[in-house]
Amino acid sequence: MAKKIDATNILLENIVAAIQDVKGNETISLDLRKIESAICKYFVICTGTSNTHVNAIEGNIKKVVSQGLGEKPSHIEGHALGEWILMDYFDVIVHIFQEKTRAFYNIEDLWGDAKFITHKD
Repeated sequence: MAKKIDATNILLENIVAAIQDVKGNETISLDLRKIESAICKYFVICTGTSNTHVNAIEGNIKKVVSQGLGEKPSHIEGHALGEWILMDYFDVIVHIFQEKTRAFYNIEDLWGDAKFITHKD
């Protein structure tokens, strides 16, 4: 039987593709669906090489998801600084970091019970 693809998985795939389009690095997704205290179904975490790159990743995610699925993030934080941008799509929350900021916060370790999926750069 074919695997059922729901709207959340389609959103996740579009976000990852948008990150890869603009050469985001070290992209992973965390499947949080089996964690009772989770605030969403997935986290997507990636790294940009500069403020400009982090902002470009954010812009491409917005463009791809808006054009392909007609969805907009409910909230975006961190755009002005470009060190860590958070995009909230309800079921999927995207974290776009610069390398030093990602290493400092290390949010992957906060969700050690989650299933990690590594996406090729």
